[in-house]
Amino acid sequence: MNNPIMNSIKSMAAEFQFSGSIFVKQGDEVLADSSFGLANRSEQINNESDTRFGIASGSKLFTAIAICQLVEEGRLSYQTLLGDVLHLSLPHFSQEITVHHLLSHTSGIPDYFDEEIMEDYEELWIKKPMYHVRGPEDLLPFFQNERMRHSPGSEFHYNNAGFILLGLIIEQVSGMAFTDYVEKNIFQRVGLDAGYFETDRLPSKTALGYIDQSDGSWKTNIFSLPAKGGPDGGAYTTACGMIQLWEALTEGRLLDKKTVQQLLTPHTMVDDSTAYGYGIWMKTENHAVTKFILMGYDPGVNFRAAFHPHSSLSISVCSNQSGGAFEMIKGIESEVMKEITS
Repeated sequence: MNNPIMNSIKSMAAEFQFSGSIFVKQGDEVLADSSFGLANRSEQINNESDTRFGIASGSKLFTAIAICQLVEEGRLSYQTLLGDVLHLSLPHFSQEITVHHLLSHTSGIPDYFDEEIMEDYEELWIKKPMYHVRGPEDLLPFFQNERMRHSPGSEFHYNNAGFILLGLIIEQVSGMAFTDYVEKNIFQRVGLDAGYFETDRLPSKTALGYIDQSDGSWKTNIFSLPAKGGPDGGAYTTACGMIQLWEALTEGRLLDKKTVQQLLTPHTMVDDSTAYGYGIWMKTENHAVTKFILMGYDPGVNFRAAFHPHSSLSISVCSNQSGGAFEMIKGIESEVMKEITS
């Protein structure tokens, strides 16, 4: 382990009161493998390197990989029309929406949680309790009768509902429940310690998510999230596991090299230096990708991973609180880059 980096991580963890796990690797060398805080505050169970954390939207990458696998098998294409593969009641949706549009957040469909309109994720469960949401079809009533935001392909708008539809496409084409497909064709194939666990029956070695209140009290996030995650997010895995997944992806163990390139291509520009591929963010400079980013934010969940292709640096930060991952990964990147350039 790299002592200067480890010392810096410990200092930052204390400063930000970080609770979670961190894994840093450059090439074949592990630079840091650290855990802080409690996976279960009531029972005083520590977070450890093999603790599994919710990663929220970080698991959109799993959905993108699954779609790409089905494309490789010739069972659909990126240009397959939504209406040709899903026969649902979507009365106001454009007939021109393709799988590509859904993967790249350019479909223009309404979202069930629009961050530009809603601030509190818990507002979703006033009319439909979260304990009823255990599959992608359970979220359809939140958006299927709403009107389009914009025409397909015209602009980027981050959209969870699009990935719900992708999950339903996976179910339709594969004949398997979405979570079963991902667990068999991604998790098991890579040997990844991960799963779509239900919040009311979490297995051992899985961190509870905590929401801290301004008065110093706290609560778990069991009443804040769907009872079971799905295509738009909600899987659980370890900090190390996300780097293991990244290595399997980029080494061609989940998809062939041509398909990996398609997934990691900037398909739409979000701003001057930020792009989106299929299920993954990226930073660009002079039209070249300088960093791939996964992120996930839910009440009591904070995840961030960064993959630097030119320096072979990979950082994964999982937190079972609502914040901290971004601050930690920013500090780690700064510290590692100083080491590299010194």
